[in-house]
Amino acid sequence: MSDNMKRRDFLKGAATGVGVGLLGAMGLYSYSPLRKQHFTQVERKGADIGMCKSVKVTNISETSWFDNGNLMGDIKGAGGLLVNQYDYNWPPFGNGKGLGKGSYEEGIAQIKHLLPGRLDEAWEIIKANSVHPENAGGYAALVEVEEMSGQKHKFLLDVGWSYKWCDECFKREGIDKMLENKEIEALFFSHEHFDHFWGLPVALKYDPEITIYIPEGFYPEGLQYIKDCGHKGKLITIKPGLNKVMPGMASYVFAIPIICRVYGEQSLYFNVADKGLVSVTGCCHQGIIRFAETAYTEIKYENDKCYGIYGGLHISPFEDWDPKYDDLVITLGDYGFERIGCNHCTGVLCAKKFIAAGYPVVEGTARFRSKDKAYLGNGDVITFG
Repeated sequence: MSDNMKRRDFLKGAATGVGVGLLGAMGLYSYSPLRKQHFTQVERKGADIGMCKSVKVTNISETSWFDNGNLMGDIKGAGGLLVNQYDYNWPPFGNGKGLGKGSYEEGIAQIKHLLPGRLDEAWEIIKANSVHPENAGGYAALVEVEEMSGQKHKFLLDVGWSYKWCDECFKREGIDKMLENKEIEALFFSHEHFDHFWGLPVALKYDPEITIYIPEGFYPEGLQYIKDCGHKGKLITIKPGLNKVMPGMASYVFAIPIICRVYGEQSLYFNVADKGLVSVTGCCHQGIIRFAETAYTEIKYENDKCYGIYGGLHISPFEDWDPKYDDLVITLGDYGFERIGCNHCTGVLCAKKFIAAGYPVVEGTARFRSKDKAYLGNGDVITFG
């Protein structure tokens, strides 16, 4: 049996421990050979996505929001995590009516005439009408892929939330100039959540014609927002499953319901020459086990090895640690990743647990308002290959 198959057995055991938990003596049973009797043989499709030479990810912003207390207080006060995110009355769709009384139509009507070029003016209106505008940050990353020939390609993964914060971050990392010069080929949205999507005018301010890829499942408000922001380029909706982008790069759309009435998440996979699989995620609402197992069953990659992972891993985004999350920490280690970049909704506490477990976490510099060096934070870079 290969090492990867052994890892597969272990991971299934971990998943059983997380999902069922009460079988046998819980922890002991989950990681004992007895668990194998419950498993079915997994068929590997092994789709060939080609090969690339290297991948470089620049963290434009991982600070989706600045204060967990304010965010969770707003969510609770507006009715909870199942409420439509467009009803919270957060920026940029504030209508001045208070928490939980928001409306996309009423909010966008106040700023649409200013988008995408006059963001400073729009933000002043937004601040006056929205709940906690100062708490909005955002997630955005620059992904650079080098072909085997040496040719390089640049892509954006998400665009953040706050117009003010994200424009500052784009300028800090030179994204504004890259967009103006048409160096960035496309914008991939991981999902429709406020902190990944609502900063769209910041990108369109510099390149309104950029090609946009969204996962299937965007709601009418989200689709209308893309238009209202002044997008003039191609909008491509990606159906669930594996979608090849270029040699060595593919996206995968997970058809899953997500909090705040969002549906579907798109993640990126790369097959790096001589190294193995690199996984890049915006939020990983599908869960790290499903994220890694999807790659295992769907993609052919170098050395049959999971080499690296970057992004939000959605284990403890609000620092609300639950003992069951420890199973996920144990599980991640068994994939054999050689480079791990944590940020965003991984949770600082979780990232520190990875470090304490001896995992190869690439630590950051805690600059530009990132909370901790355990994160690969704002302005930091991770390379694969």
